[in-house]
Amino acid sequence: MAPHGLSGGPGSRSRAAGLSIISNSALIFLKIIAGAVTGSVAILTEAIHSGIDLIASIVAFFSVRQAETPADSSHRYGHEKFENVAAGVEGMLILVGSGVIVYTAVSHLVNGTEIQSLGFGIAVVAFATAVNLVVSHYLYRRARETDSPALAGDAAHLRTDAYTSLGVLVGLTLVQITGETWIDPVVALAIAVAIVYTGLKVVAGSWRVLVDEALPDEETTAIRDAIEGFGDRGVAGYHELRTRRAGTRRYVDVHVQFRSGTTLEDAHAIAHELQDTIRDRIRGADVLIHLEPEDRVRPGEEVGAARVEGSETAH
Repeated sequence: MAPHGLSGGPGSRSRAAGLSIISNSALIFLKIIAGAVTGSVAILTEAIHSGIDLIASIVAFFSVRQAETPADSSHRYGHEKFENVAAGVEGMLILVGSGVIVYTAVSHLVNGTEIQSLGFGIAVVAFATAVNLVVSHYLYRRARETDSPALAGDAAHLRTDAYTSLGVLVGLTLVQITGETWIDPVVALAIAVAIVYTGLKVVAGSWRVLVDEALPDEETTAIRDAIEGFGDRGVAGYHELRTRRAGTRRYVDVHVQFRSGTTLEDAHAIAHELQDTIRDRIRGADVLIHLEPEDRVRPGEEVGAARVEGSETAH
């Protein structure tokens, strides 16, 4: 079934990912120059971070292009999970980047560092912060509208980069005021901690989808309410409700029992109406309903039967 309720036409996700590639490429160039001119390890770690962001943006770009490809004979369920794999890769890249930053910062903390031309460095970092905040906000909005995990992961990269740039900005300002250069690598270490948190969060979100974790409770409840709303349309009960997610799409499988005397034609028509109702409540839902006779209803699974926290016991 084709998903409903997703904003943006074909290619909208890849265009958003393309913008991220352009912005990251420009910021890497600026940060490398600023790092070389000032000698600031914090700015150099920001350049490393942006380099990893660029790789992540490229991964996101190609993954959303692949995810937008229609289902074929080799991938009957489509290519949506490419986005979840990409999000996992992006999360691991974030963790790798944090390791590089820790190594560089500790080295400079032990051996000392000399920082020059702070004004230029501060200006570059401030500009990078503003650009990353704007682009990450746009990517987050597109991720919400299209339900794209790859864009959400890319946005997380840039948002983290923006926050860490703010930390660098504060650190460079303190160095300029106090003259204490050890503040610079310490700020870089603090940045690494923030990056690790973001990386773990992105990896965990991707992993949950790849192992077919059920949809959130609020979405499952919406599906149950939709089914039970058809009690006066001939639906007698339901069971074997299974849900999962792949990329932007939700998959819903359920066995629905119809009251005795309901013709196959009527049951089929009602099932299609039920599919449409579920899609209206759960965007991007691909709904598969298995039709069964009323004698397949199990005790406690009747439509309208009371449930407490998902219990299958009827009162």
